[in-house]
Amino acid sequence: MKWKTTALCLPLAALLCLDGCTLAPGYARPEAPVPDAWPSGPAYKTQKPDPTVVADIPWQEFFVDPQLQKLIALALQNNRDLRVAALNIEKTRALYQIQLSELFPNVDLSGSWSKQRQLLPGNSVPDQTITTKRYNVNLGVSSWELDFFGRIRSLKDQALEQFLATEQARRSAQISLVAEIANTYLTLAADQEQLKLSQDTLETQQTTHQLIQRRFEVGASSELDLRQAQTRVDAARVDVARYITLVAQDKNRLNLVVGSTVPPELLPQALSETLAAVKDIAPGLPSEVLLKRPDILAAENLLKGANANIGAARADLFPRITLATNIGTTSSELSGLFKPGSDTWSFAPQIVLPIFDAGAGRANLKAAEVDRDIAVAQYEKTIQTAFREVADALAQRGTIDEQLAAQQSLTGATATSYRLSQARYEKGVDSYLTVLDSQRSLYGAQQGLIATRLTRLLNLVTLYKVLGGGGEVAPASQTP
Repeated sequence: MKWKTTALCLPLAALLCLDGCTLAPGYARPEAPVPDAWPSGPAYKTQKPDPTVVADIPWQEFFVDPQLQKLIALALQNNRDLRVAALNIEKTRALYQIQLSELFPNVDLSGSWSKQRQLLPGNSVPDQTITTKRYNVNLGVSSWELDFFGRIRSLKDQALEQFLATEQARRSAQISLVAEIANTYLTLAADQEQLKLSQDTLETQQTTHQLIQRRFEVGASSELDLRQAQTRVDAARVDVARYITLVAQDKNRLNLVVGSTVPPELLPQALSETLAAVKDIAPGLPSEVLLKRPDILAAENLLKGANANIGAARADLFPRITLATNIGTTSSELSGLFKPGSDTWSFAPQIVLPIFDAGAGRANLKAAEVDRDIAVAQYEKTIQTAFREVADALAQRGTIDEQLAAQQSLTGATATSYRLSQARYEKGVDSYLTVLDSQRSLYGAQQGLIATRLTRLLNLVTLYKVLGGGGEVAPASQTP
């Protein structure tokens, strides 16, 4: 039975000899086409050195509001986009396993039985026939390619990088989801506060209108004052209706991104109650962002996959060797299948050498090389986009505190102006037009203060997102 052992061991020995063979070019990470430091200037405030990498800060530590934390946890369980991203990982893992299996021989066990009736040799009389039976059992390898030039191994590497890129895409989806939940939650809080402000303003305007109505009836106020008061009532009614719509739409959007109906106790009531919902962070160095952002890591995985695909295209230009081996037993009787002398075997190597293909092989290699160059350009563009996103967020962060301080001062000044103008009107010193103008200025300043506070919080969320925060930190190398 020595020959049987030899026939089975040949494929395994060949596999061990070919381990690591590939014609793919050596990979070198392209230089990042961005500066080594973030932009500086009037729009950027000086940042203190911070060794903490933002991408390493879990979202539970950045978003400190308990209601917001519960919403994010609920969304990570129910959001359908994130579920699709996770399923894509499972799909690419299966595709990688399929490609990996090509490195190994497929061993099949087959059995057959046949029965045949035929004329005896040298006879043409119909009665002189013979019936034969044949039983066969075979174990063998059919058409297994010996990967001498690394074609299959390069395709396996390409499939692995595709899997890793899909995992990074899932991390990107989670980061975007966490940021979207926070943005929607804060926007809903701001619109709730704007609605409350417009309702309070409407109530004040209605009270004022009623007062002027009585003054008009006794001749103490003009019809112009009455009509001007009515315009403020109507304007406030418009704002109330508009913010009721916005609040409803914000809730609908929150339900969508969470993936289920949000419990009422998790909904914010006012932005002023969520001003400390997020922590302040420092951006760190550009190199840290480039290493941690999953979209950049995914772009590099795709670049590595394109590089491996060149190895497969090169290998297509060389001979391809396949093996087919088979051992078994055959007999005319079922009981004789495993008796001495019934064994059979076959060993059939085949080599295919490309001679003429009208340039198809070279064109395929050229296409693979161009795909690699495209992947390089896309990788560099991803880095540049990431740099721009962080720089934009830092530019807004550098000035938003000053804007907020100015808006708070403006709101205080207009509130004082409104009180003074109201007192002067009641004493007959000024016309109602002055009061109307002060009311309009105060209302606008209060709306602006809510909007500026929202902008500051959204800027912190954006900065956390573009610095790669909000997704689990994946290991540098992961194999399915």
